[in-house]
Amino acid sequence: MNQNNHVKIEVADPSGLGLLGLAIVTLVASANKFGIVSGVSLVIPWAIFLGAFVQLIACLNDIKHGNVFGTTAFGGYSFFWFGMAMSWMIQLGVFGEAMRVAADPKAFGFVFLGYLVFTLYMTIGSIETNKTLLIIFILIDFLFIGLAGTAFGIAPHAMHTLAAVSEFAIAMMSFYGSAANVLNKTFGREFLPLGKPLGIFKK
Repeated sequence: MNQNNHVKIEVADPSGLGLLGLAIVTLVASANKFGIVSGVSLVIPWAIFLGAFVQLIACLNDIKHGNVFGTTAFGGYSFFWFGMAMSWMIQLGVFGEAMRVAADPKAFGFVFLGYLVFTLYMTIGSIETNKTLLIIFILIDFLFIGLAGTAFGIAPHAMHTLAAVSEFAIAMMSFYGSAANVLNKTFGREFLPLGKPLGIFKK
């Protein structure tokens, strides 16, 4: 006699954690862009642990939910922060003088351009999630426009300012999104509204 036992394991929605990671790392990075803090030495730990690892954890848990959008978003930006942290370490000479001298900052421009393309189609996807995420993705679009413009030397002062303001706004909206996800799930009701999807592409 064969007996099959199925155990259902519930996995918590990782959005609150993932957005917290995004909020912290963009807040720290924007402080650097505004010139409030100098250098990236103490930005790197937050890029690795909050920007990269926390969003990777959120990505892996969204995989268990079958959430393609969340998996791609958290995973894509997680590896962005891994890449940024390593790039900053190369520029600081952590991996040796030869790598530091050979580093061409214009390479950042192509990374930022690629991530702008990625963020644009993720922005389209966010239209059918909630308005909070939509605003965050629009702000990320402006961030990558500013970063790419700065890296390629196109109106660098204006582009740097655009990147700094966008990144700070991303942090504030991500704190709100994290709080809403945590408190709404905890209280079992809409404590903080996330905003309904626009309903343009989904019937």
